[in-house]
Amino acid sequence: MKLLIIKIETSHEVEDALNIYSQDVLHCLGTESRKRSDFEQAGWESDSTIVNLSEINDLPQDLQFLAYFDIEQDKAELVEKYQKKLAELKSYGLQIGKAKITTSYIKDEDWNTVWQKFYHVINFSRHLAIVPEWENYQPAFKDQQLVKLDPGLAFGTGTHKTTQIALMGLEQALTEPKAVCDVGTGSGILAIASSLLGASSVVATDISDEAVTAAKENIALNHLANIKVEKASLLNGVEGKYDIIIANILAEILLELIPELNEHLNAGGKVIFSGIDYTQLDKIKDALTKHDFKIDLTIEHGRWVGLIIERKDN
Repeated sequence: MKLLIIKIETSHEVEDALNIYSQDVLHCLGTESRKRSDFEQAGWESDSTIVNLSEINDLPQDLQFLAYFDIEQDKAELVEKYQKKLAELKSYGLQIGKAKITTSYIKDEDWNTVWQKFYHVINFSRHLAIVPEWENYQPAFKDQQLVKLDPGLAFGTGTHKTTQIALMGLEQALTEPKAVCDVGTGSGILAIASSLLGASSVVATDISDEAVTAAKENIALNHLANIKVEKASLLNGVEGKYDIIIANILAEILLELIPELNEHLNAGGKVIFSGIDYTQLDKIKDALTKHDFKIDLTIEHGRWVGLIIERKDN
């Protein structure tokens, strides 16, 4: 089986935005980035390392962004969508570089091998580490919880700033066993982290069949029995109320989620948002105010913003 690769010559300023767009909107099978700065900095790691940039094939001018798709995807349609997304990002004042898009194909077994070369343990915090299934990681603290993932399943691996913001919010909000709903679960990383941090129960939703499958497989990898995965568009059709609702999704999709929050949030409950580019923050604030929510805590990481939200009457 082969995979379709969309390769974009662009700028590091839009790396995170392209990552989120590719995974949350286009539902790609995985992404990869090659930065010129990584090759340049490799020569600074130790005195014995020498990197001759002129000898590196296909050296990025700034950033090469690669997204992997099933071969049956419409190549021309994907290219058009990326062109429109790059134009949108440029309108925000971001540098998009050459914005040259090319396509190619690769065998999926070759792509999976790439993950094992470049994906390693993310020692995220005192309480959490994200560990690829082939790594034998021994935490310094015996009670540090390990989120085990198969990165070959993609849909979020913990490396993105937006995922890390969401995990920060989760550690702050989950102070006792509570019912959690992870909207747009992707790989299931936030649902798994919720369970490991002590959630009483977790419901994880995603609109993508592939993401639902990936989340279930990663949950099984962690031997967790209190997480239920449902196919759903945001909270549409999801039953019940929750103490914590968490969503790491692009701002334009969060705007669609906000009107659904009230009927699914328990009294005194919290909402955690991530995936908000700072240029979109005012739109989110206005929508929250309109629906009687207030921001309790703001978390910033580079150009990305996360929010912990509660009802105004809390």
